[in-house]
Amino acid sequence: MSSTRRHAIQALAATAAAGLAAPYAWALSPGEASRLPQTTTPRPLSPPKPPDGAETAPESGEVVGGRNASDHLTAPVTLNGQGPFPFIVDTGASISCVAKPLAETLGLPLQAARPVHTVVGVKPQALTLVEELRVGVRRQKRMPALALPLEQPEVQGVLAVDWLKGQRLTLDFENNRLEFTSSRTETSGPGQVVVPARRKHGQLTIVDADLGDRRISAMIDSGSELSLCNTALLNMLDRRKALPRERQIIEMVTLIGEPFSGELMFLPFLRLGGLHLGNVAVVHADTYVFKIWGLANKPAILLGMDLLREFRAVSLDFGRSQVRFDLPSGTA
Repeated sequence: MSSTRRHAIQALAATAAAGLAAPYAWALSPGEASRLPQTTTPRPLSPPKPPDGAETAPESGEVVGGRNASDHLTAPVTLNGQGPFPFIVDTGASISCVAKPLAETLGLPLQAARPVHTVVGVKPQALTLVEELRVGVRRQKRMPALALPLEQPEVQGVLAVDWLKGQRLTLDFENNRLEFTSSRTETSGPGQVVVPARRKHGQLTIVDADLGDRRISAMIDSGSELSLCNTALLNMLDRRKALPRERQIIEMVTLIGEPFSGELMFLPFLRLGGLHLGNVAVVHADTYVFKIWGLANKPAILLGMDLLREFRAVSLDFGRSQVRFDLPSGTA
């Protein structure tokens, strides 16, 4: 599977013009995270006992999603029995969040601001506690969350890797659906490629990834509208071939309104396990997030929604540490 330069340039240019390029990742410092209240592992709700003679439907974690202005799939989330509210899923963020106006409306307790690491730096943000967060048939009790001043009104919160731990998430772009299910073992098959990964700070990093014969770190970041790379990765390439003839600066903004910019470039090839991609459009931006994940001086790429949407579906298994890519129809 490959994407053309023309398609990539048009998509990135349109995104930049609309101001929708929004990486969402954030994290608490290790010290702050260690003081959070103990949470339960997300688990299915106990189904009601069916009447005599009735058939019992199998458990399903499928959630019919919507799409926000940035074309992210959104999940209907219930907080303390109220809602549902549209949340996006961000596999690059370590702690979930609720829009601060929504937290205030629901009367969620707000604690003193704590240092929060975002894509571009560190800012103090309020913390709250959700007694019960429910998505479809799955729920989590006493869940700490950040209360953030989210810039997009159609996003009322974010589900991060603290919600996803031990679960399998499927982003079904073809059918506009999200699915949260139990972890399971999978292997590659016709139309599907399974790639091994490892967990680092909760996020999934693809283990077997390279540019040519040189290893790189590739992290799945469903919260980022665009795929980003750092200077260490750019230095591996011939800049005359990787950068467009006319320099193209991409202006971006985070979910909480922090502006930053990067430069459009192309990777002539990218291998993720058994998956081979060519002419991949990315934005070169040495953002603070690479420092957070210990990748400031290591060749690294954050695989954003622009790349993930090229597939029919992408499944991230946080229990088995693997990623499955469902290839477009007609792809060998």
